[in-house]
Amino acid sequence: MTASFTIAIDGPAAAGKGTISKAVAAALDLAHLDTGLLYRAVGVKVLEGMPAIAAAQSLTPEDLQRGDLRGPEAAQAASKVAVIAEVRAALVDFQRAFARRAGGAVLDGRDIGTVICPYAEVKLFVTASAEVRAQRRFLELSAKGEAETLEEVLADVKARDERDMNRSEAPLKPAEDAVVIDTSDLAIEEAVARALQEVATRR
Repeated sequence: MTASFTIAIDGPAAAGKGTISKAVAAALDLAHLDTGLLYRAVGVKVLEGMPAIAAAQSLTPEDLQRGDLRGPEAAQAASKVAVIAEVRAALVDFQRAFARRAGGAVLDGRDIGTVICPYAEVKLFVTASAEVRAQRRFLELSAKGEAETLEEVLADVKARDERDMNRSEAPLKPAEDAVVIDTSDLAIEEAVARALQEVATRR
């Protein structure tokens, strides 16, 4: 694999792109970046009182290690700051530098194939129905003891989709040359195998 080999994996919340990205990176011994963590980290800083643009401009790798980035509050905050053009611009260089690191990289997010790495050798768009994604997220939250009803989770998923798909800056959509993988009826092993198959055809 060449030093500049980049795999871009996009998709909406709870479609499975994070799990697939980690598995692909591990299978191919590539570095992995969950770019959503960048926006979650900025969102958490905003919740703590920092202006969004300043939070993005001051982001450090250490900020991505915080333990409170995976909760629903961080997710909603991330979706809100992600619509701010100046926030997205501040995080572009960080992501592009990671993507072109020696040895190759896998990046997952919402605009990797369309904006961050339009040159990526492999572009995948991982999706699933809103109902399936809500069920997955509901089970995750229930396992953590976080009390939300399935109806509330579904409403959150749909609201986030609405924001992500209709924002003026880098709306969530498949790149024109992306391969779409719908995980609604796929086991995770099947989805990972499909992704690896697509990568293999482009190496």
